[in-house]
Amino acid sequence: MKNLWVRKLAGHITVKITGNGVERFINKLIREKIVIWNVKRLDYEAVTFQMFVKDFQKLREAKRYHPVKIAFVEKAGFPYFLKRLKKNNSFVIGTVLALLTIFILSNMIWHIEINGAQPETAFKIEQLLKEKGVKKGQLQFFLDSPEQIQQYITKQLDEITWIGVELKGTTFHFQVVEKERPEPPEKTSPQHLVAKKEAIIVDLFVEKGQPLVSVNDFVRPGQILVSGMIGKEEEPNIISAKGKILGKTWYKTETEIELKTTVSVLSGEKKVFHSFNLGSINIPLYGFKKPEYKKTEVETSKKSFKFLKWTLPISYTKKTIYEKEEYVKTYSEKEAKEMAKQLAKKDLLKTLPSNAKIVNEKILHEKVDNGKLKLSVIYDVIENIVKEQPIIEN
Repeated sequence: MKNLWVRKLAGHITVKITGNGVERFINKLIREKIVIWNVKRLDYEAVTFQMFVKDFQKLREAKRYHPVKIAFVEKAGFPYFLKRLKKNNSFVIGTVLALLTIFILSNMIWHIEINGAQPETAFKIEQLLKEKGVKKGQLQFFLDSPEQIQQYITKQLDEITWIGVELKGTTFHFQVVEKERPEPPEKTSPQHLVAKKEAIIVDLFVEKGQPLVSVNDFVRPGQILVSGMIGKEEEPNIISAKGKILGKTWYKTETEIELKTTVSVLSGEKKVFHSFNLGSINIPLYGFKKPEYKKTEVETSKKSFKFLKWTLPISYTKKTIYEKEEYVKTYSEKEAKEMAKQLAKKDLLKTLPSNAKIVNEKILHEKVDNGKLKLSVIYDVIENIVKEQPIIEN
């Protein structure tokens, strides 16, 4: 019978019928469409079966026409379960409160571990975590996801290269990789300082060694800038040349920009849905009607419930659907030219040393072809052009 176990929860009883003609009585119940199951014969004049509580009145009416006796053997189902609980309400309340307390404690943060960081860096991370509400005793439901916390700390701290964030049970684990700190200068062997690329000398800062070039000199790759051999030519003193030589160098970049492009933006309209998940079953709590947006962007946040060390098959999900609009943006050649210049400059800065500086730019070639603006730009850059070259003694 379909969904019999579900209907049993509404309440069912086990009935014992004794007397003459129990078979006729059973047939009478079936004709009256009274649902019975588990029919068992105890002896010639006794039979037991189970039926729903809601059909009890029909059973009494059927008994009027048959000389049988009715006895109730067992009562089961949710209503009778509640009655038994009422008799032991103190025990039930205590158990529920205990389970609720354990459930809440299992979904709190009790430990925060930061590994791989220097004490000062670890202190800064702790302060940032407090700003985000990540602290002992805080419920996990009110915190950002580990991915969001990771992005926040990475943006705020320049001292770290990477930080891993993982939530295990009631403990947040942070694994930090700090940027390499400059080590004390090591003693170097005798060396010259040579040019690593073509340049025009702009400035010289020589600590040790004999300068062989001057400001405004043009130098080629491999040319000695500062010699590590000082003193008399017959008996030179060989040292490790040190210094910084700034030269003007040149970089050529090529980039292209579409004059027409499709741009996606959020309109500001959104619809929020809240739901509980029991295994694969989704139970909506708030937000039932799907918005009629043509284009959407969906953001989903899911929080799982825990009990002690176990993750329960129960979770809370918040889904936000944003309305997204798309339109075709058309750039003039002047606008596209400015964008191409900015893009080219940004890409070049990624490849230059951190102390290099762009001092001038010049457009070499500009062309519009197949709806694209193609731009070729040359940049003047001031940078340290020094490369160390060991001195090999004969």
